[in-house]
Amino acid sequence: MDALKVVNLKNEPVGEVELEESVFQYPLKRHLVYEAVNAYRAAGRSGTRQTKTRAEVAGSGRKLWRQKKTGRARVGSIRSSIWRKGGTVFGPHPFDYDVRFPKQMRRNAIRSILSVLLRENRVLVVDNLEIPAPRTKEMKGILEALGIRGKVLLVDREIGRNLELASRNLPAVGVARASGLNVVDLLDHPTLVLTREAALTIGEVYAP
Repeated sequence: MDALKVVNLKNEPVGEVELEESVFQYPLKRHLVYEAVNAYRAAGRSGTRQTKTRAEVAGSGRKLWRQKKTGRARVGSIRSSIWRKGGTVFGPHPFDYDVRFPKQMRRNAIRSILSVLLRENRVLVVDNLEIPAPRTKEMKGILEALGIRGKVLLVDREIGRNLELASRNLPAVGVARASGLNVVDLLDHPTLVLTREAALTIGEVYAP
């Protein structure tokens, strides 16, 4: 595939980079992306809600009165669900929502999204993302110089402390490591900014 232009943080051309064709020229597979998003969101559910059954609530287990000849309804335990503070019948209990989603399918979904972003000219490669000071103003200046408006995902091989601090107060800016991409972040940010090292790392990590 053709080499992609690399610019510095002032949006001046400084070279080119060859992207991995098997990663950035992958066909769009909508259903695979859909399944990857479902698996990601399911893994984020805690499933920790809990109710107590009649075996778990506090209270004696003795029979409250004899079975017959009292004129009252028969009852076996004060823990019964029909009594106040009794156990809950068929209530929710801890549950694991994780969906089995093979690693290769997840990687293919990421390759599919990366390829769409590249085809739609929404991928920008910079030589580095080294910010001199951990200030939000610095990040705003860089984004303006690059001509980026709206939501953007910044991807580097390793996230520097200054980059993390400078971007965390900007709700439209996301930061990710090249080896830790996920489908939800990629779909949520229509523009992708990669460092040269990140572009090469993505080619190594997500190649089939």
